[in-house]
Amino acid sequence: MRTFPVDAIERHIRQNHPGCPDFAVAYFALEVAQKEWRDARLGKAVGITMQNFLRHEMTDYDTLLLQGMDRLEARARVQPRIDVMLRVWRRRSGAVKTKQAQEVGDV
Repeated sequence: MRTFPVDAIERHIRQNHPGCPDFAVAYFALEVAQKEWRDARLGKAVGITMQNFLRHEMTDYDTLLLQGMDRLEARARVQPRIDVMLRVWRRRSGAVKTKQAQEVGDV
């Protein structure tokens, strides 16, 4: 099992997801640092944490499950929205195009 230091996680997120808001960087860094990771490098641990957060907090994934949808089908349905949000975060804050910002609401 492996853990990662908060400062290393924050640096990784800021380098690879420069459009990620500061409050989210701090949140994700703490979430990743509090877990013990088996066979996961820092990038994978950050990616899993971001995906899980976005899936459960920013989509209707849990509602779809409660309505009886299969887990894999529900994941497939919400993944495009997650992908758009991650794409926006990978861009520098000032470089976010209006079309991409609108995509988040359209998916």
